[in-house]
Amino acid sequence: MCGIWALFGSDDCLSVQCLSAMKIAHRGPDAFRFENVNGYTNCCFGFHRLAVVDQLFGMQPIRVKKYPYLWLCYNGEIYNHKKLQHHFEFEYQTKVDGEIILHLYDKGGIEQTVCLINLKHSMTPFLKVEPFLPGHYEVLDLKPNGKVASVEMVKYHNCRDEPLHALYDSVEKLFPGFEIETVKNNLRILFDNAIKKRLMTDRRIGCLLSGGLDSSLVAAILLKQLKEAQVQYPLQTFAIGMEDSPDLLAARKVANHIGSEHHEVLFNSEEGIQVLDEVIFSLETYDITTVRASVGMYLISKYIRKNTDSVVIFSGEGSDELTQGYIYFHKAPSPEKAEEESERLLKELYLFDVLRADRTTAAHGLELRVPFLDHRFSSYYMSLPPNMKTPKNGIEKHLLRETFEDSNLIPKEILWRPKEAFSDGITSVKNSWFRILQEYIDHQVDDAVMASAAQKFAVNTPKTKEGYYYRQIFERHYPGRADWLPHYWMPRWTSATDPSARTLTHYKATAKA
Repeated sequence: MCGIWALFGSDDCLSVQCLSAMKIAHRGPDAFRFENVNGYTNCCFGFHRLAVVDQLFGMQPIRVKKYPYLWLCYNGEIYNHKKLQHHFEFEYQTKVDGEIILHLYDKGGIEQTVCLINLKHSMTPFLKVEPFLPGHYEVLDLKPNGKVASVEMVKYHNCRDEPLHALYDSVEKLFPGFEIETVKNNLRILFDNAIKKRLMTDRRIGCLLSGGLDSSLVAAILLKQLKEAQVQYPLQTFAIGMEDSPDLLAARKVANHIGSEHHEVLFNSEEGIQVLDEVIFSLETYDITTVRASVGMYLISKYIRKNTDSVVIFSGEGSDELTQGYIYFHKAPSPEKAEEESERLLKELYLFDVLRADRTTAAHGLELRVPFLDHRFSSYYMSLPPNMKTPKNGIEKHLLRETFEDSNLIPKEILWRPKEAFSDGITSVKNSWFRILQEYIDHQVDDAVMASAAQKFAVNTPKTKEGYYYRQIFERHYPGRADWLPHYWMPRWTSATDPSARTLTHYKATAKA
């Protein structure tokens, strides 16, 4: 994901503004542009580009001759831009997918634009900095001096907004009804399309591979489609772990099965601990499980950027939230409660798992693509009857596993492999990553310090030394921004005091079996 920076109404000199814009340079290592907007004073954009489509003419902010009054600074992939271009017969000036936004905006305004596009959606010393909510657009009314007269945040989409009839009309071979075979057939079609549309790039594609169900399915289907598209390079898959890591072993089995060019990244506890400061700076959060899981993803992203030419990286992110993959879903009091929890997790992805995946890859100039969160696939999955999506026979994501059971895409033992949290799977079964971190931090944070935690950190007061340690690092980089995180991520319907899946009874029983 590229780095976008904008400033309205500042009286600072251009050199100060430009220096501020450089704080997100890591998100776009290929090029940088700093631009004053014509017609306004004190209004400028900075753009750090990760060149994925149209490397020659795709720099931003973009203006086209036909609309000299419109500026575009955006990030994402508009997967249906060619279809819209042909439908409306727009004359393109560049090969950039985002140019379609200018044409649609001029034709029908922002409301029509966000309805038509299949769109994936820095710190400076300002008084108020807030996360930009997913599924929203913001309307700014600017005065001639660049000051903001008014701001309106408008919601245009969430995970339940895709009407079923629109799905059946827009996807070939999709059939109505909720019979199990029909559902499995539809899921296969939708997931295949979700990956296919994300092949749009001029850069090499790679895939993160933990050896779990989700990343393994993505890697297998991705490799199949790259072969069908006659792409001339082999698919590179990437796994990370310490010695004796269950993820490394499982990922190796998948890579051998599908025939990818597989890379294994080994790290030790010292290397993981040493990057905690960099990780928290990149994440802009102090959530405990997010920080834990981000270390491995940060290190593997660093390896990919340094040692390979893969830039567009696929992963299985979002599946656990969508398909009720977390182990605590076994404890859900009812299918309806499980469905409510799944929807809550999807709405909070930007605070936790997707934040982790986006920020750790972007820290090293990589672009992440997550087919499980495709709006058509996720909307269809959410529309299924609640009792169809819950764990079955003690196995989470049973429907997803059933859907691909006869495909031979991945080994059967991987297809039915029990859930292993990423932050746990990268280390040994005998010594979890969260235990390693807690043993180290126990010597870094005084017992006496915890007594004053509530006075020092009134918002989301840390209750453990590990939480306190991460919070100290966060406050050093982002003082006074603790309210960015509304709450810590924790499993529901359990008495767990730690977010690690390995502390849950169900996991322990599965591990013994």
